[in-house]
Amino acid sequence: MSTTNQRIHEEIPVWNKENWMYEEFVVGQKDRSIRRTISEGESMLFNGLVMDFHPYVADETFAKEEGIFGRRLVAGAFVFSVGLGLMAHNNINTFSYGYDKLRFIKPVFIGDTIYTVRTHLEKRPKYKDLGLVKVSYEVFKNEGELVLYCEHLQTVKYRNPEAWQDLVEKKE
Repeated sequence: MSTTNQRIHEEIPVWNKENWMYEEFVVGQKDRSIRRTISEGESMLFNGLVMDFHPYVADETFAKEEGIFGRRLVAGAFVFSVGLGLMAHNNINTFSYGYDKLRFIKPVFIGDTIYTVRTHLEKRPKYKDLGLVKVSYEVFKNEGELVLYCEHLQTVKYRNPEAWQDLVEKKE
């Protein structure tokens, strides 16, 4: 790319990149993702990448003849990855702190369509330069059946760090 085009393109906002900060996080806000159907090919590709060849996710004959669901499952780790990926906000001011309460509530099968609802649960000052926010992810399949729940903790930069210094949990 020429230097001129590169400069012009750098002025165009990046799609799906957010830059909200701790102060803009609104407790109670809900967002819903687009839907996405999980195909056999991508399910098996994921299984191969992570070496998950459990009969319930990789063996059609087992799943039909011996499995309790009568068909193959999509690996829970893949449902988790896709479900959260559907809500990825690519915020340049947030950093993943971890996940709590991850539960696989119902099975997801090849061909199911999933979507995710993210709810902003809480926020609190944590460090000198970063607050802590918590959101829940509820992944649903097909017509609204809950299949996965988890809570994601993230640290987020303060817009005005000086306003939070008396409230931080950990002085650095």
